[in-house]
Amino acid sequence: MRFSIILIPTSNDAVIPINYQYPLSAAIYKVLAEADAEYATFLHEEGHKVDNGLKNFKLFTFSDLRAKFKLAGDRMKLSSPAEVLVSFHLPETAQNFVKGLFKDRQITLADKKSKATFLVEQITALPPFNLPEGAISAVCFGLSSMLICGKKDTKGNYEFLSPEHRDWDALMLHNWKEKCKAAKLQQTQKEQDSMSITPIFKTEKPKSRLIVVKANTKAQTRIKGYYGFEIGATGSEMALQLLHNAGCGVYNSLGCGFLEVVEKEKSTEHKTDAL
Repeated sequence: MRFSIILIPTSNDAVIPINYQYPLSAAIYKVLAEADAEYATFLHEEGHKVDNGLKNFKLFTFSDLRAKFKLAGDRMKLSSPAEVLVSFHLPETAQNFVKGLFKDRQITLADKKSKATFLVEQITALPPFNLPEGAISAVCFGLSSMLICGKKDTKGNYEFLSPEHRDWDALMLHNWKEKCKAAKLQQTQKEQDSMSITPIFKTEKPKSRLIVVKANTKAQTRIKGYYGFEIGATGSEMALQLLHNAGCGVYNSLGCGFLEVVEKEKSTEHKTDAL
């Protein structure tokens, strides 16, 4: 399920870090914690684990902030309300519960250099992403935030890959299938075998972007993603819903890999296998 959240600055001089993703992610966790400590703890500390416990995913993501602003070094001085789209992989029946968590809340985006507080003026549920149940479909997605594809080297450090890298498709498919395991999707073998994901390039080459997480602290980390291309994905209704709701690639809970539907192609076949 998805929501549009409109944030109104509580002062006329709202300044936020250009690397606002981690503070915004932390602000979302804080809202959840204040309203439902058990749910927030599950998301933040446990996530959705696969059976072997080696991976965990926090199945939510959010888009880039949409606002008018001026850059001043590593700061963004806002001159308008801000909108952010937030997506959770939760049943539609939880929609009112989630809306209630954010309604009339204050959200603070801060780091060691600046602090800005916003009031949630409006939260609107967005139309559901509907696909034929039990069918295999192909969907073209656009990106509303940079997408990160990474693989770890022998030292455990991430190597961030361009969508033009030869290993990109395989790594992204593996990540998607791991999310399916984490969400405990009950797919047939035929549905699992149907899954594919590939970048769709436009006339311009994909562009890279570097984000600093936990800036100016001992835990500071730099992550690199790409944007300026689209995603073609094929799979079952439940797998595509998961990809849409939870995000594509890694670092989804830091607002990376937020997808928006560009085009849905006609379903290619119907489920016939038994589970």
